[in-house]
Amino acid sequence: MTEFVDGWIFGHTLGEGAYGEVKLLLNKSTGEAVAMKMIDLEKHSDARQTVRKETAIHRMLSNPNIIQYFGKRSEPNMEYIFLEYAAGGELFDRIEPDVGMPAWEAQKYFRQLLAAVEYLHSKGVAHRDLKPENLLLDENDNLKISDFGLATMYRFQGRERCLERRCGTLPYVAPEVLLRPYHAEPADVWSCGIILVALLAGELPWDQSLAECPEYMAWTDGKYMSLTPWKKLDTSSLSLIKNILVHSPSSRYTIKSIKQHRWFAKKFQKAGGTDGYIRPDEIDSRQTLEDENLTRFCLSQPELLRITNNAVQINLEEQSGFSFSQPAHIEDLLVCTQVQNKQLTQTSQQNTYQRLVRRMTRFFVKTELETTVERLINCLDSENYTYRINDCRTITISSVDRRKMPLVLKANIVEMDGKILVDFRLSKGCGLEFKRRFIKIKTKLDDIVLKGPVTWPIAVATECIP
Repeated sequence: MTEFVDGWIFGHTLGEGAYGEVKLLLNKSTGEAVAMKMIDLEKHSDARQTVRKETAIHRMLSNPNIIQYFGKRSEPNMEYIFLEYAAGGELFDRIEPDVGMPAWEAQKYFRQLLAAVEYLHSKGVAHRDLKPENLLLDENDNLKISDFGLATMYRFQGRERCLERRCGTLPYVAPEVLLRPYHAEPADVWSCGIILVALLAGELPWDQSLAECPEYMAWTDGKYMSLTPWKKLDTSSLSLIKNILVHSPSSRYTIKSIKQHRWFAKKFQKAGGTDGYIRPDEIDSRQTLEDENLTRFCLSQPELLRITNNAVQINLEEQSGFSFSQPAHIEDLLVCTQVQNKQLTQTSQQNTYQRLVRRMTRFFVKTELETTVERLINCLDSENYTYRINDCRTITISSVDRRKMPLVLKANIVEMDGKILVDFRLSKGCGLEFKRRFIKIKTKLDDIVLKGPVTWPIAVATECIP
């Protein structure tokens, strides 16, 4: 870990975007953390204007469901944007592929999403790239909209303009965006509707909302009831979605109409019961199922720094490129490298790794480093992946999804206390497709995956030495 400015050091990579990386930045004295978006202007000469627009919009926003903007720093060849660190990871990590999540959980996130979008529209701002990958969660599991790179002002001093730029992520883009000048608010509402489908069904309804797409035409023609994802949905949620995903933007539900719908207003229960209400003392029995079925894979963001006085050091042989992914809950993983001796410290906490490994896109293996890499490469070859291995024991895996769009994964091979950890994260592409690929790769390596009780403690920092 290197020092960025006096008192602040680089942490791990949180994610990657079209223009650069997002890294964790830690205060050596207080442990305070922020996310720092780095834009390389040498590689992307057109990015400076985009950054100027993004920061101008983001700095005017203040809402509990929107990532907070702290400021930016400009250098000749680099732009830095400082943002609130979202300790809970990304929303798509909470979606089980082809299953989704319970209705109460989907409703919670959807309500918070609508509240944030309503606030944006009140400020005359259109996001234009709403999707689960751009929705983060804080340490209290509250949703926060991020990534304002495609955002724009569509209303100023009471005057509204139509938008013309065709942008966004195709499965989430409203049909009018692809065809002609469009109004901002209905287009964002459409994207919210697609997100709701993903939350409830664990899949996207179509590749794009055009006549060339048979799934979309089946929807517009009313010939969808026997098709997935629609047959997975109950009558109430389907009724709401049918009113959101209306081809004509003038007939589409507004945010006000959505909030008045019975599905949006209903109080869902978390677990078993018949009254339809959430009891404060009710235990969510789905937790056990999540541990067994790998429904909460989390990545992207390492956990915040925590200070403890009881520590025993372990040596990671100065492994460069060491990176953990974002845990589903705060207590699951805490990682910080000491600057002076480049060692991690650890504190005892029973069964933490068992829970951590089962929940995330990572697993420990029984095999040695060389054998692990060989097995993983054989698996990638059998699935016709393109890949490359760098000196940091990171394998970059390239493919395309079913829409023929790029999908890039990264597998970090980490030696830890005599064991090997294989840690996957998404670099580019669809989050749901990434999770499907991870499950398939892990299944093929099942015979070497370490199973049974794992009681190793979590890694935490005792202090950050100046």
